[in-house]
Amino acid sequence: MQSYQDFAYVYDVFMDETPYDKWCERICKLIKEYGISRPQRNAEDVLESEKNLVVDLGCGTGTLTSALYQKGYDMIGVDNSESMLAIAMEKRAERGEEILYLLQDMRELELYSTVGTVVSVCDCINYILEEEELVEVFSLVNNYLYPGGIFIFDFNTDYKYRDVIGDTIIAENRDDCSFIWENYYDEESGINQYDVTIFVQEEEDLFRRFTETHLQRGYTPEQMKSYLEHAGMTLVEMLDADTDGEVTDKTERVLVVAREHGKEIR
Repeated sequence: MQSYQDFAYVYDVFMDETPYDKWCERICKLIKEYGISRPQRNAEDVLESEKNLVVDLGCGTGTLTSALYQKGYDMIGVDNSESMLAIAMEKRAERGEEILYLLQDMRELELYSTVGTVVSVCDCINYILEEEELVEVFSLVNNYLYPGGIFIFDFNTDYKYRDVIGDTIIAENRDDCSFIWENYYDEESGINQYDVTIFVQEEEDLFRRFTETHLQRGYTPEQMKSYLEHAGMTLVEMLDADTDGEVTDKTERVLVVAREHGKEIR
């Protein structure tokens, strides 16, 4: 599952059109509608502080983490890429933000307290390839959520990998870097593999080339509902992440809201 090493240093360049602001606004709306976290820092009561903590699981370079912090939430960012977290911490220092970043694999999540909300966007969940491991991730999230807390995450559907992306090649050129994305989908295993070759300009006529391979698995909404139930969580809502409407058999990305289950309020 280890990815985003050299790629981390050009990640923000190629993700500059990602609608982080829209995602942030939608997450804040969902927290307000369904959750228990509130954007109020430095609450005197320790338990209230726990309720207001928000974890960004698979935070990458911290763009969304920072956006939610600017909305007033106490933020923890978790990622298993040291390179991505290094960039996130550079941003934190430049902006004077008090965000805790943890180098952890989400399959081995370990927090120092419960939290009110966990979020995971940009198909981080699709990097979990085994059903048992995904159930374990959901179980860990449920374990660390404060009673009544919510988990907001998205995932790419098997339809997207099979019928939309499929076996394709994508290339993009920027002023000082470019990439070639070679995508392969195996229908039998449901695994989507993409090999990304990056060219980064280091001197006027000198470019450095490196390649990373990423593996993701597509899931159906029905599978996700089952995994959440096996992990002890309660499904609250599923939306088409691109339209905010109803999930259909042509939905490419699904947004999920699930609630903690099993704890008593202290």
